[in-house]
Amino acid sequence: MKFIVVLGDGMADEPIDELGGKTPLEYAKTPNMDRLSKMSELGMVHTIPDGMKPGSDTANLSVLGYDPKKYYSGRSPLEALSIGVPMKDTDIAIRCNIVTVSEEENSFEDKRIIDHSASEISTEECTVLLKEVERELADETYQFYAGTSYRHCMIWNGGKVVELIQPHDVLGQKIGQYLPGDARLREMMERSYRILVNHPINLERKKKGLNPANCCWFWGAGTKPMLSSFTEKTGRKGMMVSAVDLLKGIAVGAGMGVALVEGANGGLNTNYAGKVEAAVRAVTQEGYDFAYIHLEAPDEMGHQGSVERKVQAIELLDRKIIGPLFKKMEATGEAFRLLVLPDHPTPIRVRTHTSDSVPYMLYDSSAPRNQTWDYNEAEGRKSGNYVPEGHKLMERFLGEK
Repeated sequence: MKFIVVLGDGMADEPIDELGGKTPLEYAKTPNMDRLSKMSELGMVHTIPDGMKPGSDTANLSVLGYDPKKYYSGRSPLEALSIGVPMKDTDIAIRCNIVTVSEEENSFEDKRIIDHSASEISTEECTVLLKEVERELADETYQFYAGTSYRHCMIWNGGKVVELIQPHDVLGQKIGQYLPGDARLREMMERSYRILVNHPINLERKKKGLNPANCCWFWGAGTKPMLSSFTEKTGRKGMMVSAVDLLKGIAVGAGMGVALVEGANGGLNTNYAGKVEAAVRAVTQEGYDFAYIHLEAPDEMGHQGSVERKVQAIELLDRKIIGPLFKKMEATGEAFRLLVLPDHPTPIRVRTHTSDSVPYMLYDSSAPRNQTWDYNEAEGRKSGNYVPEGHKLMERFLGEK
């Protein structure tokens, strides 16, 4: 038996008037998921433990079978693992997004976050910008490491875990009240704006109608993670297929393989076919039992507040991931299970993550069901199946008690 998870990051949502009172998942044309749902178990799962902040870090740990209350030590340390950052036990890792803030205000505190991803800036451009920041701000205490697109990492040697706000939680708001309480971190953020605002890359981006990547935003502070081995925990050898450093970092920490897919970028135009091929190859040719395909685009479109693009992201997942993946796995003739779900909702209404339960679909090729439901939030609730502790869904998926 082979096992594959397809994770549509932030895919769940709330009913939207613009869509006739349907969620994007209900409204989107998803013939492959709806056909699969009729042969599958449907239900709802609560991936965010009570009292913890909703995010892809805690939620994906849950989906992979790790109780966040036990294993979570912060978001940025997981991304640091992916980047290959050497962390000492006394280090603090901090996420360093390069975001777009408004430029017309004289006071830094009065500026607003316009775009948390700077128009989904390329890794190549953003790495150049980070190098400029590093040249001015790095020292023995603070070191910068390039990640993917707008997502980077800073290591604070001998630092402390401080409260920092996610940029996508305060889009459109004045940043003054959300800046770090730590004076040095606050100063570095303000200096980063002065370093980047007139950088040639940003001047050229504005000419092209793209948002400039003009300010570092620190968040997600945490200590060195200590995850147990996925193989020892589950008895399965696992492969991660994702463009996002967070997911790759979780995989590194859990001793899973990480597939390097050319053209995978976390956006709408990611290499869907390459991700499917990497997962199928892992479980049919490379000796893996388990593959985890992560798609970032639905979450990004939710943060952008774009109903149209979120629907598009879901339809692309259905057409370019679910359909080809199912066909390829059926053609192998080997028994397999497929789990499809979001990690958390990213509702258009709030443009950030929430802790509401999400719909899951569990298909077993050796025991197909005969149902009438489609795959969406409303049908998941009507099914009556509910997993209150998200990390226990993996046991159910793998057939463990």
